[in-house]
Amino acid sequence: MDERYDIAIIGSGPAGLSAALNAKIRKKKFIIFGSKEISTKLTRAEKINNYLGFYGKSGAEIRDEFMNHLKAMDISITEERINNIYSMGEHFALMANEKMYEATSVILATGVNFGKPFKGEEKLLGKGVGYCATCDAPLYKNKVVTIIAYQKKEEAEANFLATIASKVYYIPMYKEEVEVDPAIEVINDTLVEIVGDDRVNKLILKNQEIETDGVFILRESVSPGQLVPGLKMDGNHVEVDRKMATNLDGCFAAGDIVGVPYQYIKSAGEGNIAALSAVAYVDQQKMK
Repeated sequence: MDERYDIAIIGSGPAGLSAALNAKIRKKKFIIFGSKEISTKLTRAEKINNYLGFYGKSGAEIRDEFMNHLKAMDISITEERINNIYSMGEHFALMANEKMYEATSVILATGVNFGKPFKGEEKLLGKGVGYCATCDAPLYKNKVVTIIAYQKKEEAEANFLATIASKVYYIPMYKEEVEVDPAIEVINDTLVEIVGDDRVNKLILKNQEIETDGVFILRESVSPGQLVPGLKMDGNHVEVDRKMATNLDGCFAAGDIVGVPYQYIKSAGEGNIAALSAVAYVDQQKMK
């Protein structure tokens, strides 16, 4: 960790990108985490007619315009997954796979997480349930570990874990062909429940049960309540006020993550507000 940013933005959909533009315009030191492909959901949209000035455009065309805008303003996206964000009082600590970042304020723009937690997942979080295999791999030396992966790219994490654990089970939740180390046992089944008293010891699947010392659930994004401990939720969404402020000082949220309607123009507008609120918060902190 080298420096502290004024604003850290998590998510590179319309809300996150809009926030980044405003952070840049207001000359703040910021970092935006996400995918350089921008929003896969946006790319898949066939036609968008309710985004002012972009009538009849496909999602891919609008994404290209977004990318042109970022390039013109010299904004680059950091392709790192943020696993946890902790409020430290006067700043936030953001834990990525292999390092830590610090920021005075945070804007959450990760979209909505439609995946409900598995039975037992929240109860055993940190007690054998984790979301980053490479981070926690040393804890599982010569132990049995299971990975539930929602994207093919997670195969690399499974292969890495196989060099440390005595046994790795791999449960793919995607349709592409699985190509992992031959030592890894691939199980094509669905998780029903994570079982354990003080720690994970068993997984109940639809068609079988397996004994395991730990399970990593590698979703595209973790729910905001798990990402930021202490964050006030309203069902599946983050609770915010008109300034996009959450219950945690210095933490803001925008886009689908804060609720319906799930519209790109609404997300972009909220990203703008969140950035202005974060800028005001950072300026206030500097005056103290």
